[in-house]
Amino acid sequence: MVEVRSKRVAITLVLGAGVLVNYFDRVNLSIAHDALSHSFGISDVVFGYLLSSYSWTYAVTQLPSGALLDRFGVRRVMLVSIVIWAIASGLATFAITIAFLFAARFLLGIGEAPTFPANAKAIGLWFAPDERGVPTATFDAAAKLAIGLGTPILGLLLLRFGLRASFGATALLSLLFAAVFASVYRDPDSTEAIQDKKISMSSSGQIRLASLLRQPKIWGAALGSGAYNYCFYLLLTWLPFYLQSGLKMTSRNAVLWSAVPWLFAAAAGFGIGGVLVDGLLRRGRDADLVRRTVLLGGTSFGLFVLAPVFLHQPKIVLLCLTLAISGLSAASPVVWTLPSLLAPAGATGRVGSLMNLCNQIAAITAPIVTGYIRGWTHSFSGAFLIAGVILLLGIASYACLLGRIDRVQIPVHNRFRL
Repeated sequence: MVEVRSKRVAITLVLGAGVLVNYFDRVNLSIAHDALSHSFGISDVVFGYLLSSYSWTYAVTQLPSGALLDRFGVRRVMLVSIVIWAIASGLATFAITIAFLFAARFLLGIGEAPTFPANAKAIGLWFAPDERGVPTATFDAAAKLAIGLGTPILGLLLLRFGLRASFGATALLSLLFAAVFASVYRDPDSTEAIQDKKISMSSSGQIRLASLLRQPKIWGAALGSGAYNYCFYLLLTWLPFYLQSGLKMTSRNAVLWSAVPWLFAAAAGFGIGGVLVDGLLRRGRDADLVRRTVLLGGTSFGLFVLAPVFLHQPKIVLLCLTLAISGLSAASPVVWTLPSLLAPAGATGRVGSLMNLCNQIAAITAPIVTGYIRGWTHSFSGAFLIAGVILLLGIASYACLLGRIDRVQIPVHNRFRL
């Protein structure tokens, strides 16, 4: 038992490390507006498309990733995935045209697509339902921590050594992580697996995708998650340039202050979405009530994203954006426990991929819409207003469609082996 527990700790840490490296790959472009404009002469609109290009292939490969995870397991799929994203980061280092850089980002999206569905599946396999908050919060908080650490570190590296140095650094980190993952992670055997002990692990593939799509709970989880991700990607991709252009900070200060909301967000996600949720569940509190309270409460705090529409004082705006992303981050670990809590046995990978597909549709549109609004109006107010409206729709989907957080029941006659 002690050996299994130590394995779970190691798995939690390696999943978190993967997301940390994963998000370094995403941050290194969001801090590069001026460098790319100088090197390639791109406009705000083209920059928006470039920011979203990673998500195009990421979105397209979500459903295939889920099917592969359910068929081949986390270890084999993720080892191939990590190698692909390391190669993509390396190619970006040598990009000599904007088209070459687009191609490298497309490949990066393919490589990183299985990460979050794989993490959700791994935690569903290794951890009991009342123990999933902390490991899920660990990898989710790692995303925010990566932005909080990566923005100043990679930003200062870029300002000192140039764009290629920041891409090269993430490529080396990715290769290092590939070696760590290969040595640490393996899928559990039948005696170690937690999820669906009564059902053979060979049951994957028995649930039709169409059957999953007919479930309101799945739609509620997916649409709410997508609304969260719209706000998340607006801030991930445009916050440094918004602070510089919209709030008139210097390039150096914009890079440094961009880290502040994300560091608070990492703490909120781990502390509230992870430690607090698991602690309440272990004390016997109603699991549905705890998770829904954190989910709806945290997402509602995200409405502080509307602050730049009405306010323009840098300190107040930054405080409001910190509250917004911290609230969303507190809810996010609950969001990523939903695949293992809602999915019928053998379908966790596909439910996670459906949710992440909605996430990536939002991740594609947020940078592009923001680029157009910034290009047309020379202001970010409209972009933040759209994000607030979308988040309201996401809150409504959680409240009206998700319902009680428990496993979806699909009649036997709607199941067949794919």
